Amino acid sequence: MSLLSLRQLKYFTAVAEIGRISHAAQELNISQSAVTTAIRELEELLGQPLFERQTRGVELTRAGRRFLSHAYAVLAAADEAVNMPPDEQQTEGIFTIAASYTVLGYFLPHHLQRFTQLHPNVEVRVHEVTRNAIEEGLLTQRYDLGVLLTSNVELRELSLETFFGSPRRLWVPSKHPLLDKAEVSLADLVDEPYIMLTVDEAAVTALKYWKATPYQPNVRMRTSSVEAVRSTVANGMGVTILSDMVYRPWSLEGKRIETINLSDSVPNMNIGLGWRNGVEFTPAMKTFRDYFRRQYLERSTARNEKLQA
Repeated sequence: MSLLSLRQLKYFTAVAEIGRISHAAQELNISQSAVTTAIRELEELLGQPLFERQTRGVELTRAGRRFLSHAYAVLAAADEAVNMPPDEQQTEGIFTIAASYTVLGYFLPHHLQRFTQLHPNVEVRVHEVTRNAIEEGLLTQRYDLGVLLTSNVELRELSLETFFGSPRRLWVPSKHPLLDKAEVSLADLVDEPYIMLTVDEAAVTALKYWKATPYQPNVRMRTSSVEAVRSTVANGMGVTILSDMVYRPWSLEGKRIETINLSDSVPNMNIGLGWRNGVEFTPAMKTFRDYFRRQYLERSTARNEKLQA
């Protein structure tokens, strides 16, 4: 049995981001056959396809989307290990961050763990509060930084840096009839019972993109619990649209949830840092911001520069 390698993960993430094996090979400066072989080895190792081959390129399967987050985590951990600063350059200090429910529950914990490993002399104090409370707390300097859904922020007195966007897709129970359709739009959901998540202003965001169409969701249930949404959908009591970041393929009862790409324009859930305009960053705060820049922004910039060259 072949072993998982960083080379395979690097090639897989390049293809996932670019959508074409030939273009990924050009960016990586290797042969197309080498990329194809690496993808095939990964699929054989995992026992399931990671891409759907199409005439205009490839698209991640549901298994591929789940595997992508793991691939990013492994590559990031390897990069951090190689670039770990010497002991004499270790930053010291204490700072406070505020995070919203979704960010703290589904995004921040593993980053905090990795950041602490890299910077053991920096103490991060974390508070879970609402978006409004984060904004107010940053202005009054109750919190030094906010990790939040940047697309929801209202105050112009805050500076924002978005790290990545998590795509929103339709969630349906296994064997749902919509899984057999070649294309699914919001119009197809009008008669479906809709489960509306309310936490972190999810309902407000959902209604914004619904209002851009002639349709409205047939809301049967409102809840602030992602797990309640997951179980309700898995048990065939409705459908919903949520981001990949909070997606898990199984409910607590062990029932399957599938995702479907929508043909309508549905915005990503954007996540990043916020701070008060003009605030002076301490070395510890700067180290925290730089950690996320390395994870997301610098890697994305380097990839775009290669594609434009």
